[in-house]
Amino acid sequence: MAIDLNIVIGGAAGQGVHVITGLLARIMVRQGCRVLYVQDYQSRIRGGHLFNRIRVADHPLVSSREGIDLLVALNQETVALHRQELWPHGVIIYDASMVSDLPPGVQTLPLKAGELLPEKKAAAVAINAGASGAILGLLKLPLEPFVALLMETFKGKGQDVVEWDRLAATAGFRQGEALGNHHSLASITPPAQPRILISGHEAVALGALAAGLQFVSGYPMTPWSSVLNAVGSRADRWGVVVEQAEDEIAAINMALGASYAGVRALTGSSGGGFALMVEALGLAGCSETPLVIIESQRPGPSTGLPTRTSQGDLSFVLSAGQDDFPRAVLAPGSPAQAFALTARAFNLADRYQLPVFVLTDQYLADTNVTLEPGDFPDQVEIDRALLTDEGAGPYERYALTGSGISPRRRPGFGPVVVADSDEHTPDGHLTEDLEVRVKMHDKRLRKLKGLGQELGGITTAGPADAPLALACWGSSLGPVEEAVTRLNHEKTPARMVHFSELWPFPAAAVSAALGKPQKLVMVEMNATGQCNRLLRQETGITADHLLLKYDGAPFTPEYILRALAGQV
Repeated sequence: MAIDLNIVIGGAAGQGVHVITGLLARIMVRQGCRVLYVQDYQSRIRGGHLFNRIRVADHPLVSSREGIDLLVALNQETVALHRQELWPHGVIIYDASMVSDLPPGVQTLPLKAGELLPEKKAAAVAINAGASGAILGLLKLPLEPFVALLMETFKGKGQDVVEWDRLAATAGFRQGEALGNHHSLASITPPAQPRILISGHEAVALGALAAGLQFVSGYPMTPWSSVLNAVGSRADRWGVVVEQAEDEIAAINMALGASYAGVRALTGSSGGGFALMVEALGLAGCSETPLVIIESQRPGPSTGLPTRTSQGDLSFVLSAGQDDFPRAVLAPGSPAQAFALTARAFNLADRYQLPVFVLTDQYLADTNVTLEPGDFPDQVEIDRALLTDEGAGPYERYALTGSGISPRRRPGFGPVVVADSDEHTPDGHLTEDLEVRVKMHDKRLRKLKGLGQELGGITTAGPADAPLALACWGSSLGPVEEAVTRLNHEKTPARMVHFSELWPFPAAAVSAALGKPQKLVMVEMNATGQCNRLLRQETGITADHLLLKYDGAPFTPEYILRALAGQV
């Protein structure tokens, strides 16, 4: 029988929930487990309930799921909020100093700081390390690799702290090991080659670095900030200039300046911060300056829910800016897609001299999943599409061409490069000649034809002739894919069609992939079906039913299946 366990670790911000989760996930991956974990946290520095859901299996995972096999409660609120999700054979491991009210008939394991670690001054680390050890003992995983990981992680805090962690973890391990239960990961063995545990935004950062990123600028805003942090932590090694700007207006203009000078540049924000970037987005469009923008969605309007997830900015990104100008919009659904599409975004931006968006969201950003090295390309193509020879004679930065793409040079190398944010002549000088205006506007828009021919980005699962088709985009990929897999396993033929390249919309490819199902359901995390409107606009196809979720929590396969059954 396949192994598939859900561990939920909950407490208040500041109690170490993320520390426990990160350490356990890493050691489980090293032991051969497949791990996928998601974070749920409030917009507070300290206090407020947060929990992480770790799904552990012996087979590849694409989504989180509902239900709890093992609940780690660092406070009473965790028990109160999650007790209804416990499976019949569920176990609660809890901090005995914080939790007193437990559901009847549930197997429990109380942890007491004084028993885990008698030294009072070290009590703060006892529960977290003890809980981690207890989980390993209960699941019949070895303790030694975890102790080595503790030493590797906390050696900078001094030998005393490392020893306290070791003692507490060992004591917790013995308690967990002694607790008879139905859960075990003992049959899983370490892999022949190391696997990768990676989040969506780490994959975005690595894709950008692999594509030759040289400059990134931004202002911190959840959940975009984790891209900026991920690049920043690797900047010295990769030779990247990282600039934390005073605001998003400065950030996008810095990135535009860097790109104009000839380097690969990145900026980004979440919806509210991107709103400040819109004027300069038009500058990128008019000056035909390549730029990659990460727009990481969270619920709005305004500040909305800063730490929750959403797919509500698609319409905004498609239409942001003054008048019409070309852009590309990509929306990865997994860390592997995030790596590949971010790297590709730089080539598209350079090749077509326009802004390229990579749409992410909090769920994709913060979800960590186990992948194989083979899930990522061996090498990344880098196509700068720059003229490198000095040349001679006059140079027209905005030369009228059939493709709409003009020859691009680095300023300061060879002929003078003249660029303008007002309407301009082919040589870059300002003009108010209305006939030239029309020619330049048409020239820019001609890029969409070539760009559109490069895009497709469709992922499918399930039989092509299934009477039920579920269409989705972005981070809904995993939950929809698992829901479709379960439907087919239960003898209900269903098909998934996922879009990751949204503009220019690949209408012919999408129409062919969708086919003619008896029922088409569009699955989105917004209130109005923004991708469904785009689908109807570009293909004439309209979903028979919209499955929409906009409460800030991501989809789960169970939620989708309940909705299809009319139970939501």
